[in-house]
Amino acid sequence: MNERSSVAELADHLRQELHRYSPGGKLPSSRALIERYRVSPVTVSRALAQLAAEGLVVTRPGAGAFRARPRRSAEPAGDTSWQEVALSADGAADPVPRTVDASGVTVSLAAPPPGVIEFNGGYLHPGLQPERAMAAALSRAGRRPGAWGRPPLDGLPELRAWFARGIGASVTAAEVLVAAGGQAALTTALRALAPPGAPVLVESPTYPGMLAVARAAGLRPVPVPVDTDGVRPDLLAGAFAATGARVFVCQPLFQNPTGAVLAAARRGEVLRIAREAGAFVVEDDFVRRLVHEDAGPLPRPLAADDPDGVVVHVGSLTKATSPSFRVAALAARGPVLERLRAIQVVDSFFVPRPLQEAALELVGSPAWPRHLRAVSAELRTRRDVTTAALRLRLPEVTVPHVPSGGYSLWLRLPDGTDESAVTAAALRAGVALAPGRPYFSAEPPAPHLRLSFAAVAGTEEIAEGVRRLRTAFTEVLT
Repeated sequence: MNERSSVAELADHLRQELHRYSPGGKLPSSRALIERYRVSPVTVSRALAQLAAEGLVVTRPGAGAFRARPRRSAEPAGDTSWQEVALSADGAADPVPRTVDASGVTVSLAAPPPGVIEFNGGYLHPGLQPERAMAAALSRAGRRPGAWGRPPLDGLPELRAWFARGIGASVTAAEVLVAAGGQAALTTALRALAPPGAPVLVESPTYPGMLAVARAAGLRPVPVPVDTDGVRPDLLAGAFAATGARVFVCQPLFQNPTGAVLAAARRGEVLRIAREAGAFVVEDDFVRRLVHEDAGPLPRPLAADDPDGVVVHVGSLTKATSPSFRVAALAARGPVLERLRAIQVVDSFFVPRPLQEAALELVGSPAWPRHLRAVSAELRTRRDVTTAALRLRLPEVTVPHVPSGGYSLWLRLPDGTDESAVTAAALRAGVALAPGRPYFSAEPPAPHLRLSFAAVAGTEEIAEGVRRLRTAFTEVLT
């Protein structure tokens, strides 16, 4: 049983037993709870913290945990209906309402209920994360001279240089800004490059978090279809001409959700088309470090072949480490770099120095290449097990492209299938999935699902998850 489900179960047990104690009464000690329920000290601590957050218990350092006394009757609820008017009052002046739909993002961020197999996760399972290496790096970082002081606004020079080397020899540390994760970097880039109300070209399908960022900034996402070789240059050129857009956001390497890699013959075309349109290309290079063991040599980032400053590059450490290790980089050349810097400083000042120091410690340690090799091998195995299980148990589902990097598969459902019905039935069967609709900025051409194989515990859980999916599909399709 994983730690998260153990915490939930212990909290539920304690919640049911609270009636045994009078208000203010002391609960059993942590040691007693550890022995009674055969759980770890961390599980006990987290379960008590959860009950404390619910107002059911009070914890006192050195004394223990006590049943909370009844709260006084709640104050009458206020009237917040005025906010509906205030939040929409500028609708007439704003051509793109800034309502924010985060549902496509929260699907991959929210933890599923205990017992549910997480096929919708967007991060590595804790068993794949370099937890010991990160803990050691953070410990060493905290002891560095000046580690808790104010960092340079652009980021630590050594970390900027490391990110620059990963992009290509043509990029220097002076052209890199350290950012607080890829999502924050994308937000900064879109705010810097396009005014509210402007169109922004996006791949179709694409990452829902980027669509949410664009819409929150008042931008109009315009879809440009991709195939197994990435975005189609002819359609990209037509979209620039039709909309007058000055920004195109893409993921040239292991695109989310399709897994496509931009073909070599299209790379120069994309840069040329954007340059002729006087537009920027935001390159979201989010999973370069999650390449599969059998991938072969990877193409260089687009930014490495861009002397004219067309590309604003986003790279991150988060996907290869942990959702809480939010260290990323923005790379650009020319006047746009100063605008990116200014927006980032206004929004967040800087990335905390201890986290930057920990990133340097981690990527400079012998554990880092070992971790990347282990993840590369494991992701290949999981991908192969997943595709084989789908072909065996769900022959009506098509996998148009089997990627050699990243952490998910893009599944094409039979025409007429109700995505919502499938995801609901899957959840009843004990599997969490990501529906395809949020990945499209306009009407989707067909029903899809995204299935992640990185957030599950291992290959046995993958096999069990696909078996449960068979049950869900049988319920919906018959």
